[in-house]
Amino acid sequence: MTDAFVQADGLHFAYGPRPAVCGVTLAVGRGEMVAVAGPNGSGKSTLLGLLSGVRRPQAGTVRLAGRALHAYGRRTLARMIAVVPQETAVIFPYTVSEMVLMGRAPHLGGLGLEGRRDLAVAERAMERTGVLDLAARPFTELSGGERQRVIVARALAQEPALVLLDEPTTFLDLRHAIEILELIADLNRRGGLTVVAVLHDLTVAAMYFERLAFLREGRLVVEGPPRAVLTETTVRAVFDAEVQVRVDDDGILAVRPRRRPPSREGGG
Repeated sequence: MTDAFVQADGLHFAYGPRPAVCGVTLAVGRGEMVAVAGPNGSGKSTLLGLLSGVRRPQAGTVRLAGRALHAYGRRTLARMIAVVPQETAVIFPYTVSEMVLMGRAPHLGGLGLEGRRDLAVAERAMERTGVLDLAARPFTELSGGERQRVIVARALAQEPALVLLDEPTTFLDLRHAIEILELIADLNRRGGLTVVAVLHDLTVAAMYFERLAFLREGRLVVEGPPRAVLTETTVRAVFDAEVQVRVDDDGILAVRPRRRPPSREGGG
């Protein structure tokens, strides 16, 4: 992909002697939605850390809009990339509105004071993620699902060009999980937001993302459109799992576990 917005080439990263990402090359076009999947410990979260600049590759390069990631200033990078982690630890009892306004920090002037536009952007982000009625509540008193929606709102308040999401629906009930994914997809369609997300649910990934990338033991096994790469053979090779992959009546690619026949023990 010659016009990639995000270009990762030959990425390597290890935690001590243990390699986490090994030679991963991945290109993401501007306005594209890519889901990264793989078993636990396959390097998915580490890859997101490398794409965000939180971690620096020990070999290989990451480019954003044609420029090496490390060449950007931190403030500029924060305007371009928003990250939604699996969990966010907060000790001080910030209110929800204060948490979301933190997303405006890269846009503030020298005094660091929010203006009317900053407040409006934050309010809109809270409204779109369904947490506006929680604006005055301490973040530390919220449920896991409510917290995750607040963190997504904070990311949206950054007005980024690229959003990296690490299991964004982990703590959400079904309704709110769908709402968050629909919101991200809408921002992609209307505003050209580029999205890279780590997901475990392969059916959901196929529903919302135009391209899937599968990792195993830190290596990129295969990537491409869902109907090309989401096969029973690939899932068996990547996850060591037996599944059925079918297109349902709505035209949605669905992945279901293949049940083992019940064992027949004992008997006369």
